[in-house]
Amino acid sequence: MSARDVVITGIGLVSSLGEGTEQHWQQLTLDQPKPILDRDRFAPYTIHPLPQLDWGLQIPKRSDQRQMETWQRLGTYAAGLALDDAGIKGDEALCATMDLIVAAGGGERDVEVDTSILEQSQTSSDTGVLLNERLTTDLRPTLFLAQLSNLLAGNISIVHKVTGSSRTFMGEEGAGVSAIETAAARIRAGQSTHALVGAAFQTEHPDMLLGYELGGYLNRGDWASVWDRSGAQGGGIVSGSGGAFLVLESREHAQARGRKIYATLGRVAAAGAAPDEAQIAHMLAELDLSGPHLAISGATGVEAITRAERSALDKAGLIARGFTNLTGHLKEAQFPFAVALAALAVSHGAAPSPTEPSEAPFSGTLDMAVATSFGYRRYGGVAALGRA
Repeated sequence: MSARDVVITGIGLVSSLGEGTEQHWQQLTLDQPKPILDRDRFAPYTIHPLPQLDWGLQIPKRSDQRQMETWQRLGTYAAGLALDDAGIKGDEALCATMDLIVAAGGGERDVEVDTSILEQSQTSSDTGVLLNERLTTDLRPTLFLAQLSNLLAGNISIVHKVTGSSRTFMGEEGAGVSAIETAAARIRAGQSTHALVGAAFQTEHPDMLLGYELGGYLNRGDWASVWDRSGAQGGGIVSGSGGAFLVLESREHAQARGRKIYATLGRVAAAGAAPDEAQIAHMLAELDLSGPHLAISGATGVEAITRAERSALDKAGLIARGFTNLTGHLKEAQFPFAVALAALAVSHGAAPSPTEPSEAPFSGTLDMAVATSFGYRRYGGVAALGRA
C-alpha cells in the first residue's frame, strides 16, 4: 500500500440501462439481465439507445445545452455524475486543481447538409463550384469548429469548473485506454493528486453508424450475444450510446478527504496494433493475477478479435462478463466503462450476473477484477482493479 496508489472515488455512468451506479448495478445483477434494443429506427441495424435524461440536472444553463451536440451533452452529464459521486462537484478549490483527461471522437455532422450536397453532386457538372457555393452558405467555419474533439473537455470545464490541466485523446478504444493509463501514471508519479477521466459516444446519428458500416462491421441480423456473432450477417458490432467518467485520486488525497474508495486501479497494459490471442495472454500475464477472477469484457462481437479474447480469458482462468451485450459498443467510452463496472463489482465484492448462457457463474467474494477492451480493428487494453 502506498500514498500514491491510484484509487477510484467517483463513477458516472449513462447507457441504455439507465444512469448512475445504483441503476447500473441493479440491472447488472438481475437473474437474467436483458438488453434494451431499438431495432426499428436504423433498420436493418440494431442499437442500444440512450435513456430519457433530464439534461438540466447536470447542465443547468439552457444556453450551455443548446451549444452542445448530443455527444457533448452526454459526456458533460456523465462527468457531472462522477463529480457528484466523488463529492467534488461545486468544490471550487478541488475543481480548479483537477486534471481532465478525455477520450473523444469527432463531432456529429449536419446530415441534412451532407445529403443535400450529395444529391446535388449527382447532377452538377462541376462539383468544385458546387462545393464553393455551399461553403459560403451551409458549411460555415463555426460548423467545423463545433466538431472539434476537445470541445467535450471544454464544455466540462465550463459547466463543472474543472480547470486544471486538460488533455484529449483520439483513436476509438485506444483513446479510452490512453486516457485511463495517462491519468493513473500522472497520479503515481506525483504529478497529479486527482483527475476526471472518461468518454462518451452517441451512436444515434447516421454518420456514426456509417463509420462502422463502411468497414463492414455493423451487425445486420437478429441480435445475438457478442460471444456468438460469428455467423452474423454483416459484421459483429451492435453499437450503443453511453458515457463513463471516473474520478481517480491518490490514496493519500482520497483519505485526506474522507472519501469512500470503490477500488484501487492497478497496472494498465495497452496494445497499439491489432492484438492476437498470444498478445492478449501476454497482457493479462502482466497483471500478475492469481486464482480465479472476473473479467469485465468490452468484447466487440467482431469475430476474430472476440474469439481471441475469449480464448485468452478462459485460459487465464478468468470468468467473463461481456457487458457489451447490455450496453452495446461504446467506442471511446468502452474501456472507461469496463473499468467503472469492474470497480463497482470489486466494491460490492460480487460479480454481475451472466449476460448469456456461456458465461459461468461466479461464487465467493470478489477481491479483484480485470477490465478489458479490444477494438474491432486495432488498439486495446486491460487493467486490474482490486479491493480498497
